[in-house]
Amino acid sequence: MATTVAERKLLLGGEWIETGEWVEVRSPYSGELVARVAKGGADETRRAVDAAERTMREPLPAHKRAEILVKVAGALGRRHDEVARTISEEAGKPMKAARVEARRAMSTYTFAAVEARKLAGEMVPMDASQAGEGKLAFTLRRPIGIVGGISPFNFPLNLVAHKLAPALAAGCAVVLKPASQTPLSALLLAELEEEAGLPAGWLSVVVGTASEIGDALIEDERVAALTFTGSGPVGWKLREPISTQPRRRWPQTPSPSRARVASPSSGSTFSATPTTRSSSDSSPASRRSRSATRPTRRPTSAR
Repeated sequence: MATTVAERKLLLGGEWIETGEWVEVRSPYSGELVARVAKGGADETRRAVDAAERTMREPLPAHKRAEILVKVAGALGRRHDEVARTISEEAGKPMKAARVEARRAMSTYTFAAVEARKLAGEMVPMDASQAGEGKLAFTLRRPIGIVGGISPFNFPLNLVAHKLAPALAAGCAVVLKPASQTPLSALLLAELEEEAGLPAGWLSVVVGTASEIGDALIEDERVAALTFTGSGPVGWKLREPISTQPRRRWPQTPSPSRARVASPSSGSTFSATPTTRSSSDSSPASRRSRSATRPTRRPTSAR
């Protein structure tokens, strides 16, 4: 008896679309065909960036962003078995490990929701110099802009959550390129985002050839930051075109090497150095949501 294979569309600017081409998702455990996903490329990526640019003209207030993130965390809890099963089927993980990853993604969204309400600037006394007596400066944190995210296959849900939740908490629209081997968890997460009330254009998911989609994200000047988790060689390759552009980006590779790219005009440099983490590290949502905002300092008279 023939088995019907599920077909999944791409999310572009609030619409679920087909492209006429498909990516096959197979279980690494059995080799069986799990699903087919619409295949995107440079054109779909540009359309996603177009939608993100339009939607960021009307910013989401912090309380709304936090509300959406809390709802996604709740949905991950209510549909825990379905989410874990999706992870297991496409990544070949035992259900026990898949359930752990699903719970970690819930925590990621919970942390991000808290950070969405806490992102704020600082008041800075200016009387360290004589000219600053009686004056104050303050900083504001503003969304840096559109974020491009590239995620790997080994944690198809939680590492996608690490791209989406902090960026959305900071008020940044996201164009996500999940691993072609494991795109189903990312698409499921996009569904939950929509159900939670995320407006059209704030998230697009494009599945396809890494070089084609990645190049489109790097070359588009409207993409203000790029977050990447994957192999060292790919991270270094991404660095080459980025290092000549006056934009701030943060491609990331997993431990023991982390690649960081910042704007040459800011005086920052690219580096890839060994890193270690301890239980005292701040949450991923906290770190990344802060990196997705930029401070602005303005002097004002004290009252």
